[in-house]
Order: sequence, then structure tokens, then C-alpha cells
Amino acid sequence: MASPMDVDEPGPSGPSQRDKGKGKVGGPSWQEKGKGVVREGARGDGVWVEKYRPKALSDVAAHRDIIDTISRLTKENRLPHLLLYGPPGTGKTSTILAVARQLYGAKDYQNMTLELNASDDRGIDVVRQQIQDFASTRNMFGSGFKLVILDEADAMTKDAQFSLRRVIEKYTRNTRFCLICNYVSKIIPALQSRCTRFRFAPLHAEHVTERLQHIVNEERLDVSENGLPAVVRLANGDMRKALNILQSTHMSSPVIDEKAVYLCTGNPLPSDIEKIAHWLLNEPFTVAHDRIAEMKTLKGLALVDIVRELQPWIFRISMPASTRIMVVDALSNIEYRLAFGTSEKLQLGALVGAFTKARVQLIAAAE
Repeated sequence: MASPMDVDEPGPSGPSQRDKGKGKVGGPSWQEKGKGVVREGARGDGVWVEKYRPKALSDVAAHRDIIDTISRLTKENRLPHLLLYGPPGTGKTSTILAVARQLYGAKDYQNMTLELNASDDRGIDVVRQQIQDFASTRNMFGSGFKLVILDEADAMTKDAQFSLRRVIEKYTRNTRFCLICNYVSKIIPALQSRCTRFRFAPLHAEHVTERLQHIVNEERLDVSENGLPAVVRLANGDMRKALNILQSTHMSSPVIDEKAVYLCTGNPLPSDIEKIAHWLLNEPFTVAHDRIAEMKTLKGLALVDIVRELQPWIFRISMPASTRIMVVDALSNIEYRLAFGTSEKLQLGALVGAFTKARVQLIAAAE
């Protein structure tokens, strides 16, 4: 029997001596920082992507038709094998994790779920051993099936996918598989035919804005009128990217406005793009080239970001279709070459040259 000295009781002002300096043990921990005491887990701590990850299917933003279908199948205990695919940050992983929590609760979640992602080795040996060993065992003290979640399944080798095909067939009675990927074309047809497929499209701006506004209220952030629209515009339908931009901007600036968002992410401001477009279409080749190069140096802009921001701007101005086609084709070629590490100085000359040709065509069309 333990003596009274073997047990540390926390005092009214903080943890016991045994718990000092340790992580979270049975409650929020405390750390000495300077003269004050900072509570871990307080408002604003942690990565917001995980902190605000939906815990239930009803909390998942957008894709209500998919969520309602999966929720109905889960409640009726008729969940099939799933293949969730689509761009990053659209709620695929959050959806299946919410399904797992709804099926098993916090008590049995770890025992009934096997989750593997791209950081794990998922070759043919893992399919034959780890996945097969988990799928072949049954729960002795409960009913229902187990759940195997293979995140980023498009990174699996072809041999592993062919081996997984047989495992899915063999253990369907007591195990369900959920494959998550960005590119469904990289999943072999044999696996696709064994799963019910759901495509998660990029999120609409209103759904991203609604979720961000909830986080702004929870974290009590100081956001200007043009702050959230800037975050939504840069996220481009990716909720994970939107949360990361919002949190990083909050950490770097006391007020989240359009300028702070663009400076934090390194993207060119809309006003900068307007200036660049004006120079490209109105200034001589040398003047436009030198001014854009100077702006790139002063503001630390990447040419590939300028090219990507110019592309939607091209469709907002009036020009003949042949000229627009020529400019967009030139922009795509420049972006392609930049992806292979070519010189930005040479590609900047190609960019100015493409707009110089467009200007000549515009003048000829006007005459």
C-alpha cells in the first residue's frame, strides 16, 4: 500500500511537483514563461486546422448531399467501402474521421480504426501484414465492423493496390475500407469498382467564409472588412489553406486586413498586379521589364505568382479572342518552364514580350 508521501496532490495555485515541466496530464498544464504563468491550451494555442477539425458529420462544411448520404448509410449500418477523392482541403479526411467517431465513440475509436497516410510505409508488405492482420481480427466484446482508412491512397504502389484488392474481398464481412486520394486516376480500376465513390469538389466561397467567421468569433480576432475576402480568394476552395493563412496572418499582424494577408503569404497585392498589367500594356519593353524587376526585388515577389495572378486579370479586360488566346498560351508556357527551374530573368523577358505582341495586335485591331 502506498504511503501518503507517494501521492502528489495538486495545490490550489498549480500542479504538483511531479507534474511540473511535463505535458498535459489530466488537465491543462502550466509553464513558467518570464514573470507570468501561461496556460497551455488557452485561446489561440495550437494549430487551428486540428483545433477546429469537425468532430461530427453535421459540422462538416459544404457537400451536404455527400454528408447526408454517408450519414444515412452509417445510421442504417450499411456503410460500403468508400473512395473519397478531390483536391486538398475539401473535407475528405474530416468526413471519414467524423464517421469513425460516430460509429465507435471515443472509447472504441482507437481499437476499431486503422489509419495510414503518406508518411507510413504502404508497400505490398504492409498490405500483407499490418492491414491484413488488423482486418482479419474481430472484436470479441462488441458487434460491428472495423474501419481501415488509407489516406493519400494514390501514393500506394501498383503491387500494393493489387494486393489490397484481395484483402478487401476476403475481409468484407467484418472490415470496411476507406480510400482517400487527390487523383482517382491513380487508383487501379479493380479497387475503384469495389468502392462507392464520392467526389469532394473545391469549397464554395460562402462555405469557407462561414467557417472562417466562426473561427474569428471564437478566437476574437481583429479582422477588417477586406481581410476575410482576401483569405478566401487566396485559399481557392481549400479550407486547410484558408485556416493556415488566417492563423499565420494573425500571428504576424495585430489586424487581419488585405495587405497583411498578402504580405504574410508573399502573394502580389491586387494593386501591384494592376500596376504590372498597366506597365505591360502601355510601357515600352525596356521600361516595363525594369519596373517589374524592381518591384520583384523590393517586395520579394516570385514571377510564378505574378503569372498566376495575371491569368484571371486577362479575362476581365476587353480584347480580341485571338489576342487573349495568345497571351494565355504564353502565360501557361512561362509557368511550365518556371516549374522546371528556369531563369526568372529570361522568363520575365518572355512575359514582357508576350504582352508587347498583344499590344501590337490590340493597336492593329483598333485601327
